Amino acid sequence: MYENVNQITITRARQEASTIFLAKVFNLMTVGLALTGIIAFFTANTGLARIIIGSPLFMILILAELGLVFYLSARVEKIQAATASGLFIGYSVLNGLTLSVIFLAYTNTSIAGTFFIAAGMFGSMAVYGMVTKRDLSGLGSFLFMGLVGIIIASIVNIFLQSSSVHWAISFLGVLIFTGLTAYDVQKIKRIGEEGILAQGDDVIRKGAVMGALTLYLDFINLFLMLLRFFGGSRD
Repeated sequence: MYENVNQITITRARQEASTIFLAKVFNLMTVGLALTGIIAFFTANTGLARIIIGSPLFMILILAELGLVFYLSARVEKIQAATASGLFIGYSVLNGLTLSVIFLAYTNTSIAGTFFIAAGMFGSMAVYGMVTKRDLSGLGSFLFMGLVGIIIASIVNIFLQSSSVHWAISFLGVLIFTGLTAYDVQKIKRIGEEGILAQGDDVIRKGAVMGALTLYLDFINLFLMLLRFFGGSRD
């Protein structure tokens, strides 16, 4: 009897820890997305987006974003939590500058509509990742291979310029990033259950930053893939 009571207590404690950690991750991800959206909207409406897309600045920003992600992923255990948070915010700002160019290609209405579609799909899969009893670890390996595949296909299609390949990549991209959302949320949930809250504030904050960055990238990529289908052209 006492063993059952202890087990229930431990289970509840792990669930509460997971909930707290997930809340930190989602709050930080929301801040990043909001900052990206605000920066993108005002950059587009001030005319800076046309300067960015029409100059080497666009590629410089893309390379800076990639550099931030790789640096943060490789050095997160050795840097301060405040630095990690600052890098995440910096990445959100840079991404807002580069994403501003979508306002030149698509109407504001279609962008807003696609955002809500992406939010609905992301939210549904996030909930699934939190509540499912199924172990999604094996799915993660499969999805990662699929992600590598669409990256390679995208690079190849720069030269092929095939519309069929373009739509195939878009369709597979939606499936992959939808699946990754559930997988990553479950992974973050388990990190919370495994005792990260007992490891000190610095570790918690850095863990939340990496979780937020992961889900931020899932959402942004899902949104961009869906925009290919639902985005209304300005032409």
